[in-house]
Amino acid sequence: QVQLVESGGGLVQAGGSLRLSCAASGRAFSSYAMGWFRQAPGKEREFVAAISWSGSNTYFADSVKGRFTISRDNAKNTVYLQMNSLKPEDTAVYYCAADVADMEGGSSWYEYDYWGQGTQVTVSS
Repeated sequence: QVQLVESGGGLVQAGGSLRLSCAASGRAFSSYAMGWFRQAPGKEREFVAAISWSGSNTYFADSVKGRFTISRDNAKNTVYLQMNSLKPEDTAVYYCAADVADMEGGSSWYEYDYWGQGTQVTVSS
């Protein structure tokens, strides 16, 4: 079992930055990949970023490449999503997720086994 708790969401103006954190507990954090997804009202959940167990490999959706970075601190059991140059279309609930069957991570939500409760990010124009 893995428990995930996100934090760091909020209201920010377009062009601003936010850093989301996701604290994990339970299974050994360094043994699995992590991902971030988001869901806007009326839209399907979409992939944002993923990071391998060691942090060596990262993956991003085209819509956030060059603006978002993902990182992890295995000593603190935490994964981060640094979001820069935010746009109104980034407004969504952001979820972190754990893929305990894969050490590399993927972009499909159904690959992930455990989910946090989500944190709201609102970008005003």
